[in-house]
Amino acid sequence: MNQPSPSPQRNINKELLRYAGLGTQLLAAIGIAVFAGIKADKWLHTFPLLSCVLPLVVLSALFYKLFRETSRSDKK
Repeated sequence: MNQPSPSPQRNINKELLRYAGLGTQLLAAIGIAVFAGIKADKWLHTFPLLSCVLPLVVLSALFYKLFRETSRSDKK
């Protein structure tokens, strides 16, 4: 049977929510990485090292995930 295609407004809302979710993940992960870096630096007595390196590692992993999520075609 032929199923009606979703309306363009519904597709726009779906994409908006998808990117808003990715942005929220990015913000939360960087915040957690900074917090964990500061705590690890206090524990290891290497203050600026992990506070800078850990968020950069998380940021690079998230950009990789963001690139994969946005470049794949929607096969659902």
